[in-house]
Amino acid sequence: MRGATIGRDHPLSAPGPAATLSFDELMLAFILDQGEQKSLVRDKAALLHLYPALTERRMSEIHPLDLRRYIRARRNAGAAASTINKEIGLLSRAIRWANQEWGLALDNPVAGLKQREPEGRVRWLTRDQAAALVAAAGRLGPRAGHLADVILLALHTGMRKGELLGLAWGQVDFEHGLIVLEGRQTKSGKRRAIPLNGPALAALESRRAVAGAAPLVFGGVKDVKRSFTHACQLAGITDFRFHDLRHTFASWLVQAGVPLPEVRDLLGHASIEMTERYAHLAPERLRGAVARLEG
Repeated sequence: MRGATIGRDHPLSAPGPAATLSFDELMLAFILDQGEQKSLVRDKAALLHLYPALTERRMSEIHPLDLRRYIRARRNAGAAASTINKEIGLLSRAIRWANQEWGLALDNPVAGLKQREPEGRVRWLTRDQAAALVAAAGRLGPRAGHLADVILLALHTGMRKGELLGLAWGQVDFEHGLIVLEGRQTKSGKRRAIPLNGPALAALESRRAVAGAAPLVFGGVKDVKRSFTHACQLAGITDFRFHDLRHTFASWLVQAGVPLPEVRDLLGHASIEMTERYAHLAPERLRGAVARLEG
């Protein structure tokens, strides 16, 4: 970034008077301080859009009106509300970080500008559809011999695709029936323990029988997009993505009467608000509440 003067060896050094701090100095220091977090790629992508609009500006000169203009321009360019929120959210996080780390009192021009996002997609399978998908995956042949077990684990643990394909045998505790994901593997950056039910354990036992000395449960498979799409076609399932297996896991839990806070913990959501998208799948808990009005 032009104008940035903070070096890699001292990203936490105080930059001098807050009135002279530039956008470039702030963002360089903040990005360097984050290290190799999972969000780094996303943050850099967001910064590519923020940078042309705010580079070489002093932070004291950036006002809410500037951010409103930025938001309007991004909307006109076709950016989704969630994308815009990630971009302006990066600036907001950097300002909070600077105020905490450097003892500054920077105003936050992003405050109150978060865009309303549409409700998240909830596409899930019935038990019969899930069984058909697993069976179809098993018919794809040896080159996709891992796919049925990947699908079963996703359905019964709610793990994301990256978490599954990066899973090492050292993280599977057969004795206690657990998978332990480290913070570097999870979207939230926090360690998560996932209990294993019968189908999940059976899928892992299936992999262990063919794994040999491979350190990863799925032997270093990079992606399953093509084979997963083929399995969906064979099973007659349309408009279904791999991540929807995670939605299926959550939906089955809610329909079985599992309280939303427990579903949140199993999914590793940062807040209950993220889990509430599944609340409509358990109308009976609300039916009982209004029944009390019958006297």
